[in-house]
Amino acid sequence: MDMHDILKSEPLAGPAHRPISISEVGLPQTVLEELALKTLYLSGPFSVLDLSEHMRLSLEVASELLRRLRTEQLCQVTGLSGNIPNLSITSQGRARAQELLAQNQYMGSAPVPLGSYVDQVRKQSVGKLEVHPEDVKHAFAHLVIDDKTLWQLGTALNSGAAIFLHGPSGVGKTTIAETLSRVLAEDEVWIPYAVEIDGQIITVYDPTLHKRVPESEPAGRDQRWVRCRRPSVLVGGELTIEMLDLQFNPTTKFYSGPMQMKANNGILIIDDFGRQRIRPDELLNRWVVPLDRRIDFLTLAGGRKIEIPFEMLVVFASNIDPNQLMDVAFLRRIQTKILIGAATEEQFCEVFRRVAADRGLECDPCIPKELISFIKNVLKEELRACYPRDIVNQICWAAKYEAKEPVLDQAAVMRAVDAYFLPKAQ
Repeated sequence: MDMHDILKSEPLAGPAHRPISISEVGLPQTVLEELALKTLYLSGPFSVLDLSEHMRLSLEVASELLRRLRTEQLCQVTGLSGNIPNLSITSQGRARAQELLAQNQYMGSAPVPLGSYVDQVRKQSVGKLEVHPEDVKHAFAHLVIDDKTLWQLGTALNSGAAIFLHGPSGVGKTTIAETLSRVLAEDEVWIPYAVEIDGQIITVYDPTLHKRVPESEPAGRDQRWVRCRRPSVLVGGELTIEMLDLQFNPTTKFYSGPMQMKANNGILIIDDFGRQRIRPDELLNRWVVPLDRRIDFLTLAGGRKIEIPFEMLVVFASNIDPNQLMDVAFLRRIQTKILIGAATEEQFCEVFRRVAADRGLECDPCIPKELISFIKNVLKEELRACYPRDIVNQICWAAKYEAKEPVLDQAAVMRAVDAYFLPKAQ
C-alpha cells in the first residue's frame, strides 16, 4: 500500500450531498434572495438554470428563489427555453439590487454557514492523518537527508502540532518545509468558496493556493464546496499583524479569509521567522490560544469576534537561535524543534552529483571533493546544501554568456567560487 492509499479518505457526507431546498442550504432565506437578485442584475437576463450555475445551487433551490423574487415583483419570466424559465429583472428589482450592491458586492457561489465550515474543518483535521516511514522517505527521495532527521520529520507530521526548523542559512530548511506539504498533499479535503456569518461573507477558496481535484468530486455534491489537495501556504518577510485577521475590502464590502484560514487542514510555513514586519513575540502572543487549543478568533468590521478552527500544521523556519526568538513558554508550545545542520562531506558530494545530473553534466568525483577542501580549509566555511546548486548555476550562466557548453572542471568551479563567495578579510 502506497502513501496515497494510506492517507486518502472518502469524500465526506456534508459537501458530498447537494441541497435541493432552501432549508437544506442552511442559510437565511434573505441572504440567498439578495445574492440571486444581485446576480440577475449584474449577469442577467438568463434562465433559472443559469442562476443555479452562477450560485452553485441546485435547480430546485434556484426555482424556489425565482418564485420568491417573482412574488415580490423583483423579477419576471420572459419565456421558456424548453421547460426552463428565462428571467429578467424588473425596475423595482433593479432599484433593490443597487441598494444591495451598495451594502455588499459579493457575487458568485452561495456561501456555506459558518457552522458547516467549522464542522467540516474539524472532520478533516491534520491531526487525524497517519504518516509512516515509507511515506516520508518517498516524499523526501529527491533530497539528501539523514535517517535521524527523516524520523524527526515523520514524528512531527503525526503530531499535527507546530514544528520549528532551525539552523544556518542555506541548509535547506525552506525546501524541507515545502516537502512536508507534499506528504499532506496526498490527501484531499473540502474547501468552501465562501462562508456566511450574520449576513457577512468571507471568501475562503483561493485558486492560487488551493489545488482543485475535480475528478474526486462526486456528481451529486454540494457545489459550494471544492475538493482540493491539503493546502500549503508560505509567508515570509512580508507578514504583518494585519494579515492575521479578516481582510475587509471597503469597496466590495466583504471579507477575504486570512492566511491561517486558507491554510486550514493543510500546512502553514512561516519562512525566515524573526525577519517579518511583525515581531516574533507579537506573532506568538497572537497565536498562544490557536497553538494550544486549535481555535482562532477573527474580528468583523463592527468589532464582533467569531471563532474558527486553527487546524493546520504550522512550520516555523529560521536561521536565528530559537532561544533568541521566544521564551520558554512559547518554545513549549512548539512541540518539535529540529536542527537542520551543515551537510557532511558525503552528503555534499551526493547533492553535487544530483545537481550536475539534473543539468546533464558529467561530474568527476574529484571535483566536489576539491570544492569541499577549498570551502573548509581556505574559506573556513561550513558545507551547506545550497552550495552545489549555486556553484553549478554560476558555471552554467558563465557558459551561456560565452556561448559554450558548460563543463564541470576545476577552472570553471574556481571561477564560480570567486563570483559566489565573499572574499575573506585579511
